[in-house]
Amino acid sequence: MKISVIGVGYLGAVHAAGMAELGHDVVGLDVDARRVRQLEAGRAPFHEPGFDETLRRGLDLGRLRFTTEYEDIAGADVHFLGLGTPQRADGFGADLASLHAAVDALAAVLPARDGSPTLVVGKSTVPAGTARGLAERLERIEGVRLLWNPEFLREGFAVGDTLEPDRVVYGVRDPEAADAEIRMLDTVYAPILDGGTPRLVMGYEAAELVKVSANAFLATKISFINAISELCEATGADVTDVSRALGMDDRIGSRFLRAGVGFGGGCLPKDIRAFIASAEDLGVGQSLGFLREVDAINQRRRVRVVELAREMLGPLRGRRITVLGAAFKPDSDDVRDSPALEVASRLMAAGAHVTVTDPEALKNARGHVEGLVTVEDTAEALRGAELVLLLTEWRRYRDLDPSVAAELVAAPRIIDGRAVLDPRTWRAAGWELRALGRPDAPAPAGTQAGTAGQPAAHEPPAAHEPPAAHEPPAAHEPPAAHGRAAAASTAGPDPAAPLLSRG
Repeated sequence: MKISVIGVGYLGAVHAAGMAELGHDVVGLDVDARRVRQLEAGRAPFHEPGFDETLRRGLDLGRLRFTTEYEDIAGADVHFLGLGTPQRADGFGADLASLHAAVDALAAVLPARDGSPTLVVGKSTVPAGTARGLAERLERIEGVRLLWNPEFLREGFAVGDTLEPDRVVYGVRDPEAADAEIRMLDTVYAPILDGGTPRLVMGYEAAELVKVSANAFLATKISFINAISELCEATGADVTDVSRALGMDDRIGSRFLRAGVGFGGGCLPKDIRAFIASAEDLGVGQSLGFLREVDAINQRRRVRVVELAREMLGPLRGRRITVLGAAFKPDSDDVRDSPALEVASRLMAAGAHVTVTDPEALKNARGHVEGLVTVEDTAEALRGAELVLLLTEWRRYRDLDPSVAAELVAAPRIIDGRAVLDPRTWRAAGWELRALGRPDAPAPAGTQAGTAGQPAAHEPPAAHEPPAAHEPPAAHEPPAAHGRAAAASTAGPDPAAPLLSRG
């Protein structure tokens, strides 16, 4: 089929390449001419494992191209809307300006098609009621029908999530009278549906709520275990013991129960705030009032890391601190609402000399924090540090050899902000290690240390990112088993990796 994707930021670019991978003729459109030129040249404007290869394959096969002109997409059978919906500058609500502008521009070029249907499919995260309002505008054009088809991408796994999703949701005006448009979208997704992926059809509002509800639930689960970690710190309990026992209850599950510095990114934080604003606009604000505390718990974890730094160093002015990680999660270069960068900024404001390293996100980080000192090489970043903070759990940081790293720093002190290091191993190598929600006493004498860089055997698997991104929160989803589109969990060679890693 002939398909257009309007808005080729993170969501739209991955979706466009994915649709070409399924065999469709795809044109991606964006008003950002520089981004369009990059994509046309086969250069990804962001880091996403597996995307570069999928992009180039679509271009090489002639199935994928990009444009800035709406006239170039007017004849497509299906138009996907992949516009961003960031938080409004004047409050919690979602800013739908780009989405509305794109719909107006598209409506101006849609031709009469002699009875052939034209499908417009929304993928953006929006407040409930948005699709119905857009449908009233678009369906004045003969043959045009609107569906809402929310995305559930996780940054770091987006290609696989596009080609082999765990479910496909269609939102329609009337589920009992939408057979033609459902069949048309089924044709687009035929290879996916034929592979057994469940397809759910529901009303517009339900489809819109599925996405924001999923993100709100995952954010709540992350903040819940972080709230428990606050209690653990007050009582001397170990939050990993609590989370392990909770995770064994199949009503709860172990995923997203790793306490740490919390979620970030361009998805979860702004989506839960927009959800609060939407509920208030609908007159049911009390129903989602708890999400304000979910957000507040998440912010408190960032502050707590700075407090731990003060507990370990005393006054921070003039102290040399290295932050491992800048992206909000591993396998991404996205620094939007990054916990790591907020902590770095707070430390800088306190007068500390802060160095940040990251395999992929340093360019974006420098543009995000004024005056930030960044170093690409891990060993160089560690050299001379009086305190190390692990705040993005890239594999190269999880796999650090603590004995080798101890030779580089000025003092072997580390805060594990993602609960991915084995405290026994690091303490046995001479490190003072602190972690959110965990006792700070050294392991008892005679305790056998685990494997360097690996979580303690009793800890639940790391999982802190919702199945969504342009956007998904959050640094912490285990690799999905996505066959052909599976991505590696490391990024870019680090010259120091052989020196610093054990294995």
